[in-house]
Amino acid sequence: MNIVILGASALATAQRLKALYPQAVIHGLRGRADGAERHYDEFSDTLRALYRAGQPLVVLCAAGIVIRSLAALLAEKGAEPPVLALAEDGSAVVPLLGGLAGVNRLAREIAAHLGVTPAITTSGELRFGTCLLEPPAGYTLADLQQGKRFVSDLLGGETVRIEGQAPWLEAAQLPVDDAASRVIHITAQARPAQPDELLIHPRVAAALIERPGADLATRLQQALSDAKLAPQALAVLLADKAWMANADLHAAARELNLPLRFIHSTTELPPEHLVGDGLRLLLGEQPLDIERLGQRRGRLSVVGLGPGAAEHMTPAVRRALDEAQDLLGYDTYVKMAGPLRADQCVHPSDNREELQRAAHAFELAASGRRVVMISSGDPGVFAMAAAVMEALESPQNDAWHGVELEVLPGVSAALATAAKAGAPLGHDFCLISLSDNLKPWAVIEKRLQHAAIADLAMAFYNPISKSRPWQLGRALELLRQHREPQTLVVLGRDIGRPAEALRNLTLGELTPEMVDMRTLVIIGSSQTRRFPRADGGEWAYTPRWYPDL
Repeated sequence: MNIVILGASALATAQRLKALYPQAVIHGLRGRADGAERHYDEFSDTLRALYRAGQPLVVLCAAGIVIRSLAALLAEKGAEPPVLALAEDGSAVVPLLGGLAGVNRLAREIAAHLGVTPAITTSGELRFGTCLLEPPAGYTLADLQQGKRFVSDLLGGETVRIEGQAPWLEAAQLPVDDAASRVIHITAQARPAQPDELLIHPRVAAALIERPGADLATRLQQALSDAKLAPQALAVLLADKAWMANADLHAAARELNLPLRFIHSTTELPPEHLVGDGLRLLLGEQPLDIERLGQRRGRLSVVGLGPGAAEHMTPAVRRALDEAQDLLGYDTYVKMAGPLRADQCVHPSDNREELQRAAHAFELAASGRRVVMISSGDPGVFAMAAAVMEALESPQNDAWHGVELEVLPGVSAALATAAKAGAPLGHDFCLISLSDNLKPWAVIEKRLQHAAIADLAMAFYNPISKSRPWQLGRALELLRQHREPQTLVVLGRDIGRPAEALRNLTLGELTPEMVDMRTLVIIGSSQTRRFPRADGGEWAYTPRWYPDL
């Protein structure tokens, strides 16, 4: 869910909603809503982008502003996500769009939480106390257009009878008559809806896949046809944990828009209904509780936060953090990943425990959890992605290979510092870590010499620490054998964080005492130059061209 506010006056209400929906994200106008989790610059464009993303949208402002912002996108009736307008003080809740996507249910939830009455205007819900076109979880409407005509008939005065188990309708105010010609029919049977019928399919079937393959979706559809079951009655695909990484299984689940769960045994599954081609259809008496059938495929996302500022974090990384159940990383980086929810498990550790941390992450993900491994900057630049790959190459547990693994990039410290300075890495460059914890110092010296001879701009990570106070001095000695004293140097300390500091100087002026472990050092090439900024300070850049020698 996305909660959008325009100013600080709506923040308190937005935070009350956040307590009801912990995974919601509060978006605020930059410069006017400092307490928001994300900031935007243009209200209407942001609203349209969030609407296209298809998630519920609660906007704390006048309903007319929301309507005008989204008007151009409203041609597809029935395809919209829930959209609600909410008074800044929480005194009014107005569902605007998404009647078939649960907007009235959301409005009632929010209104109850805020202690107000929702402005429900949908005729069917006002008359009958329920939305017949939006059955609860575990049930699916067979034909939306047929359903609209059916509800229209009831609003016109027709009575209705109910066949099958529909417990959610017991408290509804429907015009029930056992002799009615109109019927609400709840059945898993495959057949077209009759003109006087509202057909609802309970999701009571599961498919146990014994032989995946590229034709799996076709075989599933044939099995359902042979069993005379409606496709909407199929609730889940099941498979042995050995198939967890099978691409055909995941492709079929996506094609059929079905959840996929993996099982250890078949002892607690619904009864078998039909044996198909490489699969078995199972049929329960009630809609299936999918979360009790096996486990999800676990996911491990290795992410880079960027240099530190929230606006430099990619949307994909923020989404992975929001979806995570477990977060692992160096304590400082985990704290930078906020805001986090109270239900998320945090596993901070020392910065030197990379392989142990990677193993812990894989164990959590192999149990079906959504796990995020946090690095600052980019996870593939002197960070956790390589440690995760190293752990996976020789896993302690074969189940690790069944985990869905993704690496999400971030803005590296070198790129963040270079951007702040101008473009000192605008031509060929290299990144070198001066830490000799995992490689011999002789290798570092060799790389420094070759990079200097090649006239590459260089960015130094891990330039100095208490345990290696001399390496930066030795590196500068080597560089001065090949670079002139006037070679431009950029020092970036805590770029993207509150204590950010940037400094331009020359190789001749640079001393190790100017640098600490939180400093990124850029050594320019022979072509790197600087010039004054109009607002003070200097720009530094390396031209894209190189002179003929």
